[in-house]
Amino acid sequence: MFVALLSSLGSAPAAAAAGGESGSTGFMSAFKENPTFLSLNLVVSAIVIALIVERASFQLTKYRVNSKEFFAQIKKLVTAGNIDRAIKLCDAGDYPTLQLVKAGLTHANKGPDEIDAAMSEKLGELKPAVEKRIGSLWSLANIATLIGLLGTVLGLIHTFGAVSAPGLSAADRQRILANGIAEAMYNTAMGLGIAVVCMIAHLVLHQRSKNIQHDLDATQERVFNLLTIQTRPGGY
Repeated sequence: MFVALLSSLGSAPAAAAAGGESGSTGFMSAFKENPTFLSLNLVVSAIVIALIVERASFQLTKYRVNSKEFFAQIKKLVTAGNIDRAIKLCDAGDYPTLQLVKAGLTHANKGPDEIDAAMSEKLGELKPAVEKRIGSLWSLANIATLIGLLGTVLGLIHTFGAVSAPGLSAADRQRILANGIAEAMYNTAMGLGIAVVCMIAHLVLHQRSKNIQHDLDATQERVFNLLTIQTRPGGY
């Protein structure tokens, strides 16, 4: 994705220079000239894309259960005294919301303290998985930016050193300078591009993870209240 974008941005200047002897300043030319830092950021970009896909897939598949509708079904079974059927309903899929509800139902006859302890323990297991690896996006954004900046600085140092070499014609100096600056700017652009994607993905995934955690808290409270009221003498 980043390579395609940078290549398209560099294609117009490269085409304009194709008729002269100044050489190409496109992304692939810069990559061939000094691939070290661009390669490092390509690795970072691959990690970022894999992380975003994995986290988005986890949130969309594991938490696709509508907790309110599911709780309504559980409430009907519990109020009817069908705790066993409610537990079987929780075994219908490997979803965290169902696991949390099941933790409360399996302790329904052991008193409020046991119910709260069981659900709190299960909630403590589920919440870290929701936020897992999302915070790494900020670190990857900083790493990509710094790699790009380092590639820019070292590229310019190398370029100015090459331009100052004796025996070069004006055309050669111009070509070396243009290629060197292009290489430096591609490093900066790629680092910043990866950082922007990381920040946007972090914003979306983190907000969704907070919503999921709030939903888990609400589900715990609903199930706890349902079971404690149901297990009181006289029930409803």
